[in-house]
Amino acid sequence: MLYKSESNSIELLGKEGQKLAEVTFPSISKNVVEINHVFVDDSLRGQAIAEHLMDAATAQIRSEKKKARFTSSFAKKWFNSHKECSDILE
Repeated sequence: MLYKSESNSIELLGKEGQKLAEVTFPSISKNVVEINHVFVDDSLRGQAIAEHLMDAATAQIRSEKKKARFTSSFAKKWFNSHKECSDILE
């Protein structure tokens, strides 16, 4: 499996290149992104893949010196239990 980072998403790809998991965070302004989608294929559930994606997204957003807004229910729950990441919240 391979993590692929784009400007507004991070994906986990399988051996055949199929998308198995992703987090998307499109820009809504110059310095703000919206974490609006977190997906993990059923075959990978229970392996903390979504948490790894959120860690990676947070690191990428922070490195780009941007802030985040979230509309994904998973992202809301994740941020509530990861107060150490509050520095990126809009």
